[in-house]
Amino acid sequence: MTGRRIRTPDVAIVGAGPAGLAAAARLAPHVGSVLVLERERAAGGIPRHSDHTGFGIRDLRRVMRGPAYARTLAERAVDAGAQLLTEATVTGWCGERSLEVTTPQGLLRVDARAVILATGARERPRSARLIPGDRPSGVFTTGQLQNLVHLHGGSPGRRAVVVGAEPVSWLAVLTLRESGCRPVLMTTCHPVPESYRAARHLLRVPVATRTRLVRVIGRRRLEAVELEHTDTGSRRTVACDTLVLTGDWIPDHELARAAGLAMDPGTRGPLTDTALRTSTDGIFAAGNLLHPADTADVAALDGRHAAASTLRYLAAPAVPRPPLALEADTPFRWVTPGLFRPGDPPPPRARLLLWSDALVRTPRVTVHQDSRLLTARPLPWPATPGRVFRVPWRLLAGVDPGGGAVRIGLGPARLG
Repeated sequence: MTGRRIRTPDVAIVGAGPAGLAAAARLAPHVGSVLVLERERAAGGIPRHSDHTGFGIRDLRRVMRGPAYARTLAERAVDAGAQLLTEATVTGWCGERSLEVTTPQGLLRVDARAVILATGARERPRSARLIPGDRPSGVFTTGQLQNLVHLHGGSPGRRAVVVGAEPVSWLAVLTLRESGCRPVLMTTCHPVPESYRAARHLLRVPVATRTRLVRVIGRRRLEAVELEHTDTGSRRTVACDTLVLTGDWIPDHELARAAGLAMDPGTRGPLTDTALRTSTDGIFAAGNLLHPADTADVAALDGRHAAASTLRYLAAPAVPRPPLALEADTPFRWVTPGLFRPGDPPPPRARLLLWSDALVRTPRVTVHQDSRLLTARPLPWPATPGRVFRVPWRLLAGVDPGGGAVRIGLGPARLG
C-alpha cells in the first residue's frame, strides 16, 4: 500500500444515490466522520437525470422532480457533516472493512469502523439480454436515454419501440416525447401491462402483450425490430430508429461479491437481515442493491434504517443471534430482507418486499413455517410483475424463533 493516502472514517458509504445520502445525513451528526464515495462526478444517483416529478413522497413528505430531489439529499448529507468524495471508484477490498479507491488525485485506502454498501441497481443492457440480430446504434436502456436527453440535451431519434410496460417503461415514454422522438409501440411478455392503468390511459401508447423482441435490424443505424407473439409464434417487423430496453433490473453487486458476502440467489444482491446487516461483521447494505428496483424514496428510507443499525453496531458491537431464513414461495421470485433474527427491529417501513412473476389481482398472502400455516391474509393491492409487492411485517407475528425457515407466498386467488 506504499504511496497511497489513507483515510480512517468511522463509517464509509459506497454510493451517493438516495440510500447512501440518506444514510450519511442520519449518521453524520452522531459519529466522528462519515465519508461517502461516489464514482460519478455528482452525487444523487439515478434521480439526477430523471427529470420527472414524483420523488420525495415517502421520505421528504413532498413531491419533487428528480434533479431537485437529488440536490436536496446531497445538501442534507453535507449540512449534517458528511464528506462527499465524487469521482472516487471503489475497486476492491484490502481488509474486512478497508476499501481500495481510485480518484483523480491518486490511489486511496479507506479504513472504516463500519461500511454501508449503497451501490444501487441497473437495467441489463442488450448484451446481457442476449437479443439476436445486428449491432446498430440507436439502442438504449432507460438510464442511457435519460442521461442523453436530460443531462446532455440530445435526441435519440424520431420513432421508438420500448421493450417493457412497467412504470419505468412509461418514464422512458415521457423522456422520448420530451426529446421529440415518437414512441410507436411498447411490448411485454406478460398478458397484461405491468404499469398502472392511469399511465396507460394518459400516455396512449399501444402495448403489445405476450410479445417478445427476437431480432434487431440495421447496420449502422437501427432500422426495425422483429417481434414474436409468445403464444402463437407469429412474427412481425416494426420500423423504428430507436429501441429502449427497460426494466430487467440487476443490482450493482460486484463490490459485494468481491467482499465474499453471502448473496441472495433471488435478488442477486447481498443477503441481509431486517437490520440490513450482511454476512460480514460491520458491513451493511441498503437501497436497490437489495431490491432491484424500487422507488428512490424507499431506497432513501432503507438508508436511514441501515444508518440506525450502524449506530447501534458502533455503540456496542455484538454477535447477532442465529437467523431464520425468509423464503419466497410461488409466484414470488424473491423476498428481502431474507433473514430474521429474534430481537431485531422490523425491516424498513415494517414491510417485506417481494417480486411477483404473475399478476394476482386479489392476493391472499400466506405465511408458512415448517408444515404449519401461520397466516392467510388478503391484501387490498395487486401483486404485479414489474413492481415491488409489499407485505406488512405484522403478518409474521406468529413465527416461532426456534422453528425452521419461513415461506411467504400466495394462496388461491384470481390470476390476471
